[in-house]
Amino acid sequence: MMTSTTPTETVPVRLDFDAAAPGFSRAMAHLDRAATKELDNAGIDPRLRELIRVRASQLNGCAYCIDMHTKDARAIGETEQRIYALPAWRETPFFTARERAALAFTEAVTLVADTHVPASAYEEVAAHFTEGEVGALVSLIVTINAWNAIGASTRCWEPGSYQP
Repeated sequence: MMTSTTPTETVPVRLDFDAAAPGFSRAMAHLDRAATKELDNAGIDPRLRELIRVRASQLNGCAYCIDMHTKDARAIGETEQRIYALPAWRETPFFTARERAALAFTEAVTLVADTHVPASAYEEVAAHFTEGEVGALVSLIVTINAWNAIGASTRCWEPGSYQP
């Protein structure tokens, strides 16, 4: 028997980060725009950009960012199948070799304290992306990890509230 999953509880905001650190919040927004511009200038597919943001957010447990970036991914044409498969991307045929290299690199950079970004992860991404593209990927991964740290630590934004 199936039961409905109606939200019964909200996760309380710990800190209104945007109000508590407005200068830094604006700087983060600027950093995000700069990272996105680097990706656009490098010609990296916006769908891959969102998949990277979603995957890092999944690893970091940032509910707001997962909600936001899955919505953004859908809005630019990413498929439900690939979004749902992200946690198991290695075991699916849904991603190209280039996307796999970017996802592996995303995981290695996101888990830097554990992995120290092994040479194999860097070599694989460098085999599929130019130096400029790798720089753009690093910019994006660092930025989403910073957003995740803010969101997960302060719970400053309510998951489900983002509208693209």
